[in-house]
Amino acid sequence: MSQPPRSAAVGEDPVDRAREILVEERRSIDNIDAALVHLLAERFAHTQRVGVLKATYGLPPADPSREQEQIARLRTLAHDAGLDPVFAEAFMRFIVTEVIRHHERIRDEGPSHA
Repeated sequence: MSQPPRSAAVGEDPVDRAREILVEERRSIDNIDAALVHLLAERFAHTQRVGVLKATYGLPPADPSREQEQIARLRTLAHDAGLDPVFAEAFMRFIVTEVIRHHERIRDEGPSHA
């Protein structure tokens, strides 16, 4: 967790202090964005392997019951973490849609093209 911004010291310009805080917060946001990109890359590496398994064994690209279970699980996690569950669900649906698209491509082009 980040620390709350300290008040401007006596004689320090509050606007300059606000700019300093802005730079610090943006640096943290940039670091989090980098971590998210790496996590998404790892997630998609795993889902690509799942797509190959599905294509190899003739399983469907989508699994609606798993998707519903995952969305319910994610909504609970989001709520517990203080994140808007509606946003979390929309984000997960976006990811799942992309994963299914990848699985369909693997199915259509063959597992060796993944």
